[in-house]
Amino acid sequence: MAAPTVLPIDDSAAVRRLMRMALERAGYAVAEACDGEDAIDQLVAVTPDAIVCDLGMPRLDGLGFLRYLRHHPRLRQVSLLVLSTESRQTVKDQARVQVAQAFLQKPCRPGDLIAAIRRLVH
Repeated sequence: MAAPTVLPIDDSAAVRRLMRMALERAGYAVAEACDGEDAIDQLVAVTPDAIVCDLGMPRLDGLGFLRYLRHHPRLRQVSLLVLSTESRQTVKDQARVQVAQAFLQKPCRPGDLIAAIRRLVH
């Protein structure tokens, strides 16, 4: 059985690298994207089991990407975790209204990320 695939989307290469290391150590396959537009391009070839999405990104931000997912039939079943520095409840509520099932505040410990992904994927 293939490892579940997670797609981290973040404009910070360092954050993506840390997520990749933590996820791969936990047994996940990882594809990554630097913003919402890059993620849409990635989703042509990959249907991940979970997506970890930042909100503040160039070109297409996290909320715009979440709106895209909400209206894309093939991707509606993908679990979605928002990982952001944003702490305002109104923004968290907007993310949940779109499709997010979980929200973690940056910075977060790798163990918290893995625990959240496990709850969503398994």
